[in-house]
Parts: sequence; structure tokens; C-alpha cells
Amino acid sequence: MAPTLAVLMDAIAEIRIAKDTTFALLLEAQRRGYELQYMTQGDLAIRDGSAWARLAPLVVRDDASGWFDLGEAEWRELRNIDIVLARKDPPVDAQFIHDTHVLQLAQDAGVLVVNDPRGLRDANEKLFAQHFPQCCAPTVVARSASELKRFAAKHGRIVLKPLDGMGGRSIFLSAHGDPNLNVIIETLTANGQAFAMAQKYIPEISAGDKRILMIDGEPVPYALARIPQGDEFRGNLAAGGKGVGIALSERDRWIAAEVGPELRRRGMLFVGLDVIGDWLTEVNVTSPTCLRELDAQFGLNIAGQLFDVIESRRA
Repeated sequence: MAPTLAVLMDAIAEIRIAKDTTFALLLEAQRRGYELQYMTQGDLAIRDGSAWARLAPLVVRDDASGWFDLGEAEWRELRNIDIVLARKDPPVDAQFIHDTHVLQLAQDAGVLVVNDPRGLRDANEKLFAQHFPQCCAPTVVARSASELKRFAAKHGRIVLKPLDGMGGRSIFLSAHGDPNLNVIIETLTANGQAFAMAQKYIPEISAGDKRILMIDGEPVPYALARIPQGDEFRGNLAAGGKGVGIALSERDRWIAAEVGPELRRRGMLFVGLDVIGDWLTEVNVTSPTCLRELDAQFGLNIAGQLFDVIESRRA
């Protein structure tokens, strides 16, 4: 029988296949003979302590006019699936965390879940970089407006962001003396009820926010520099940034070597590091992207590299 792979993702009908990393992973799995099954958040359940999912058979095609076919969904016990790709986009909210508990039950029953559900819970994409302060620019995380304003007074220009966003959403560039700083802090912290992160502004953002893809703790040798366009300071592709492939620098490789062993220890097989200039800013564990752009620019098969690792884990 063919091995089975189930994917937990956002609606497949709404993806842009030319840029969608999850889709590239599904194409590679299908090429390798996996039987694909599809689910979204609403399809997960627990029955008497076992993880179940309402799974629909899936066939994918690299064709923008019609890239998938779904069969009739039925409830199946996840212990009977070989691999689950957990690729739900942020926000990492309460429902996302609950999903990881369901997937943990599947993993405990012998399913290989990529990435490890415990890592998805523990490695907040904004906060996890702070496990490696030697790699990071000055940063503070606080609910307190006075603490965030103290940081601005010390460092001048700063970037402020929520802890649960993605794609550049709700990221602000501000500075000490900015008349909008108070309202930015009030908005991000919900008037002191939620954490916000402030980082010293890194002017090298003009050369791009580099995405370094990590496979089992080792970096792909090229990064995608997402370069801000026009009057936009954010490099995120979702915010209009331009993606340009570049070879990793010596500093990039040093950062990857600092972070990689901990990713491997936590079972995080596919991770994206965000680096601006010489500084690590985020560690993306939920659904890292930029695979298709790097494949296209450098003739790579990053999904194939990942599946080589996945299959070695199942051997």
C-alpha cells in the first residue's frame, strides 16, 4: 500500500500555487507516491483519547487553471496516517494551540508530525529568537507602555509588532518623540493587556529581510532577500516586497549554526529564519515560505531535501 500523508492547512482553493510552499511539498509527496489527504482546522477531533480527522483524498497539479481535486471526506483515526504536515498559518491563537494537542496525540500514536506539535506550541515565532540573544539586535517584550517608551528613548527608531502576526501585518516603524508612539503602543498592547515586541530599527532592511530555510537544523545555501518597495519599510512579500535570491553570508551561516542544533533537538524539521543585516529577527516554525521562489531562481528542489529527511525518520 502507498504511504499516506495528511496536510493540515488553510483553504487550498485560496492559495497562489506559484508562491505556496505547502503546495510544493504536496507536489513532492505525490511524486514520491504518497496518498494525499487534506484537512483544515474544523476537521480535527478527539475520540476517547485518540486523534481523528475528517480527511478528503487530494490530488494536486502544478496548473494554475485547476491545481487540485478533492474526493469525499470521511472520518479517519490519525494513527493510521504515516505523516502529517502541520502547515496552518498564524495567528497562533487558542484554536491553533488546541490543534497541536490533537496532533500530539497522533504523534504519540506513532505518526510523524512535521513540525513537532510541542515545538509549534513552544516556539513562538517572535519570541523564540530570544533564546539566541547573541544573534539578535536589541529587543524588548512588554505589556507596559513605559517600558516600551523607555526602549524607544534609548534606541531612537524602533519597530513594534504583535507576537501572533504574520506577513508583516500590524508592524509599525516609530521612534522616540513620534506623536503616534502612544497610540501604537495602546493598539498593540490592548491598553496594557497584551505583550508587544519592540526591536531596534535595522537600516539594512533596505537590502532585504532575508529568509533562510532550515532543514533538520541545516541551512539551504541560498536565502530569499525580501526587499521593501517604494515608501514601504516592510520587506514581507505579502506587504509588496520583492524577492531576490542571494547566497548565504558568513554571518548568515553563523546564525544558522547557532540556532540549528536547538531546532533539531526540538524536532523542528522545516523552519525559516528571518535575518536583517547581521541580526536574527524571527524564527518561523508554523508554515515557513519562500521555497518556490528559491527553487525557481537556483534550480533547487528544497521539498525533495525535506522529504529525504522525513523518509530517513520513518525508515
